[in-house]
Amino acid sequence: MSSSSNLWVLLGLGIAGIIIMSQRLKRVVKKDLGAFLERFELLPPPQPAPPKAPHPLTGLSFAVADVFDIEGYITGFGNPDWGRTHEAAKQTSPVVASLIEGGATCIGKTIIDDMAFSLFGENKHFGTPTNPKAPDRVPGGCSSGSAVAVAGGMVDFALGLDTIGGVRVPGAFCGILGFKPSHGAISNNGFLHVSQSLDTIGLFAKDPTVLRRTSHILLKLPYAGQRHPKHVMIADDAFLLMRISTTRIIEAVTKSVEVLFGKQVLRHVNVGEYLKTKMSSLEELQIGDMNGDSKIPSLASLASAMRLLHRFEFRNNYENWVESVAPAIETCISANLRTSAIDNDVLINKCQTARYEARMALDSLLKENGILVLPTVLGPPPKLHSKEVSSDEYQICLSQLSAIASMSGCCQVTLPLGVHEKLPMSVSLIAKHGSDRFLLDIVQAMYSTLQDQTGIDLMSTTSNISSTKEEAAESAKEKGNIAFKEKQWQKAINLYSEAIKLNGQNATYYSNRAAAYLEVGGYLQAEADCSTAINLDKKNVKAFLRRGTAREVLGYYKEAMEDFRYALVLEPTNKTANVAANRLKKFIP
Repeated sequence: MSSSSNLWVLLGLGIAGIIIMSQRLKRVVKKDLGAFLERFELLPPPQPAPPKAPHPLTGLSFAVADVFDIEGYITGFGNPDWGRTHEAAKQTSPVVASLIEGGATCIGKTIIDDMAFSLFGENKHFGTPTNPKAPDRVPGGCSSGSAVAVAGGMVDFALGLDTIGGVRVPGAFCGILGFKPSHGAISNNGFLHVSQSLDTIGLFAKDPTVLRRTSHILLKLPYAGQRHPKHVMIADDAFLLMRISTTRIIEAVTKSVEVLFGKQVLRHVNVGEYLKTKMSSLEELQIGDMNGDSKIPSLASLASAMRLLHRFEFRNNYENWVESVAPAIETCISANLRTSAIDNDVLINKCQTARYEARMALDSLLKENGILVLPTVLGPPPKLHSKEVSSDEYQICLSQLSAIASMSGCCQVTLPLGVHEKLPMSVSLIAKHGSDRFLLDIVQAMYSTLQDQTGIDLMSTTSNISSTKEEAAESAKEKGNIAFKEKQWQKAINLYSEAIKLNGQNATYYSNRAAAYLEVGGYLQAEADCSTAINLDKKNVKAFLRRGTAREVLGYYKEAMEDFRYALVLEPTNKTANVAANRLKKFIP
């Protein structure tokens, strides 16, 4: 090849490289982070003349998800075919109008998931808004654009729709406040419904004061003196669903509550077991396709009822339109439309019964001055286009966290808690249905202290790591032992997990964590931890005993018998092993 030919090849490659780079830059650097579908400006009325007070939301700007009607604009529902087949709204949603009348300026509509159906914020038609806190991660949905607009500082607050987590999840993934009010507390007119039994208009904000001000307008709440909680209950079993260590989260919440309200208000609860005793419908709704998940069957059943109700009502609302228009829709929507066709009225009636029972159960648990603390999501936001997003197992676990407030209709707020490995962390607070003002007051009171405690825990963690890992691991184990003796099972699990993270070659840490898992019904995790402990130390009697106990509960009688017999080989006079072996004989032919 001649030198001139080489020159042209190099020049061509250079131009191609420039084009590719420019395309990459275009994808990454989106205007407004891709949050807005269209921009406009709806101004508030003039300020009243003195001595009357100015409008309460004066100076604030907001955006609305593309499910809310704005006069003169098509409500697009996250789908171009929907926009093409529908006319512009004839009047503005009462909710949007009340915010404008309250002094705020509406500056545009934001992108939502296709037909507001998903929880992850990816939209193949209009693009996925960029998560400002983690650009390579999903922003969460269905109200993705509204969450991004707030997190990116483009507006002070934003409206979204929460059906099965559509405000709470993106709030958590984008590191901002996400508020799902009590079901039915805000007007249900002027927006597109997904599932009427579950739909709730929600709010995003960075500042708890802004959240409180705007919520008071929407909920028409009178200003009154703040109440302190009588009980702050940490849902230990819900935290077991998380895929990262929950130590920092629970410690930050615990310390904040102790500082603000006193140690006496703290309690730990297994919310799944509690619901099981209060909701007879859960047993009837247990579904056998939960990927073998037997950790918290009552929460899994509640989540299943929520998902059934969600897809059934969605199909009733939009099946005719889908059949007549044949629109381009996400695969998950078409798949759910097919699946929901087999749902019968008897099953749906049971789901509605579960809603009623969940409301009664949570009202009884929380009463007038109680708060339930639980995770909003399973951990950091998943990567864009990852298998995790489309995984049934991930979505089922996530829905167990969302179902508690969605099915009971209770109010819930997602609070940001700093970062874990540079990704947003959060926690949620739930109050009984109708206690929205109480919940907002608690958020206002706790927000700054929670941020401070998270920072202290982070510095403490960094300091511990700077010392020898073995010493730090032993310290965490000892703290775990203390927590175990005090019956603080979840705290013990978190501390043993911290010890394992620092030193994963110590059998005692795994065996101790297994003991704590047994106390909260985490039998699969206990079995796995004991197996690891035994691999590290073949003479660990406690690990054999605890694995035998877990296997017996799980119905693996033969394997349980083997564990107890081996424990007797190691320690022939062990009474626990002897009693268990005799008990199992009647189950084994």
